[in-house]
Amino acid sequence: MGKLIVTEFMSVDGVAQAPGAPDEDDEGGFAYGGWQAPLIDRDEEHFIFEQAKSMDALLLGRRTYEIFAAYWPTAPVEFDFTALMNRVPKYVASRTLLEPLIWDSANLLEGDLAEAVAGLKAAHEHVHVIGSLDLLQSLLRLGLVDQLNLWVYPLVLGEGKRVFAGGAVPSALRLTDSRIFANGTLKLEYELAGEPATGDMEAELKP
Repeated sequence: MGKLIVTEFMSVDGVAQAPGAPDEDDEGGFAYGGWQAPLIDRDEEHFIFEQAKSMDALLLGRRTYEIFAAYWPTAPVEFDFTALMNRVPKYVASRTLLEPLIWDSANLLEGDLAEAVAGLKAAHEHVHVIGSLDLLQSLLRLGLVDQLNLWVYPLVLGEGKRVFAGGAVPSALRLTDSRIFANGTLKLEYELAGEPATGDMEAELKP
């Protein structure tokens, strides 16, 4: 069985909306589109690609699919990501997408989400999710995420769609890798580790 690996670029307060460009996603009047661009550097780009290049399938929500499909088919060929993104099979989880899928090797994910994702994990070793914040909430609620790659940038945005939106399922996380970059960005890699444990701090501190 394969793994479902989620990668999110987020502010310290958890906002992950429209990191790449001003007009990427202004839903809800979001005014900070493109917030990641001034902070990213070549060292960081290298590690993002290293983390992504194991993907052999890509699962996206409708909005992120539309953004990617408008960019990657004609992206500069010298970008490491271009060949990877255009080569791997893409699956789009959406009940509202009416237009035909225009990106090569893109397919609409049909049926029950949990069953469909289980099918993807049976067919592929590493199924990656990038962005797709609405889809992510469903994946987390259904317990389908195996690994979280969180890139935490040194800024607070105060508004916008968040990685862990209201109603997120309480979960314990196990840190498996981390790195800090010169600009203050943190790369945090987690596995999900069941429900959070609780205890009594006073009892824990007693001799």
